[in-house]
Amino acid sequence: MTLGSLARPANRSPLGLLGWRPSERLVFGLIGFVVVLGAWEAASQLKLVKKVVLSSPSLIWDAAITDISSGVIFPHIAVSGTEYVLGLGLALLVGVLLGLSIGLFRRLNYLLDPWLSALYATPTVALVPLIIIIFGIGLEAKVVVVFIESIFVITVSVMAGVRAADAVYHDVAQSFRASGWMRFRTVTLPASTPYLLTGVRLGTGRGIVGVVVAEFLTSNSGIGFYIGLNGSLLQTARVYFGIILLGILGLVLGELVRVVERRFERWRPQIN
Repeated sequence: MTLGSLARPANRSPLGLLGWRPSERLVFGLIGFVVVLGAWEAASQLKLVKKVVLSSPSLIWDAAITDISSGVIFPHIAVSGTEYVLGLGLALLVGVLLGLSIGLFRRLNYLLDPWLSALYATPTVALVPLIIIIFGIGLEAKVVVVFIESIFVITVSVMAGVRAADAVYHDVAQSFRASGWMRFRTVTLPASTPYLLTGVRLGTGRGIVGVVVAEFLTSNSGIGFYIGLNGSLLQTARVYFGIILLGILGLVLGELVRVVERRFERWRPQIN
């Protein structure tokens, strides 16, 4: 036995043998999740809260199993997923191009910035009646709501990223007679990428809000409609089940974007 073996105790856990160790963030997140669920269930069983108001984890689980096994929930998930993907995809395309353009061209910024500020300050719910008048109550209207809800945070984040590129990097590139496209590719784009990904992460969350807003007001299907319908019928467990589905979607998308963010967190221009 050597001193090194004494200093490094062997990892006998199955997860350690497989080469995987849970992160501290994951462990404490799961602990917090279990504690909240346990306290919630205990309060419900002890009748400290009304089940018609707060339900309980066990009742929500039963409702989830019932609606999943019967297939009731899947058409709602498909409808909301279609609206979300189309609306967010369009917002990403337009928001990134618009943010890059406004950040690169000063006069375009002067022209569009007042409109962006005014529309961003306007609640999306206030625009829904106008959207219905223009696009009707079909898929197009819901996609537009998701688009409007997501595009502003994406555009503003990308615009801030373009402006974050330090002038010294541009000066160095220009001193080597780099073309405009070369400066954009090697300086502006790397500097703006972390901001772009932050905008994408925020936009994914805002897109979920847009889906719910649209389906509350102009739909007969989707997760938002499912939540509203069961709320009117006092089916609290199903209301919570719908909310949990939206939360799971937001959590999964947020974690996926975080993975991409970590991949690009060092992709910035460096001067040694």
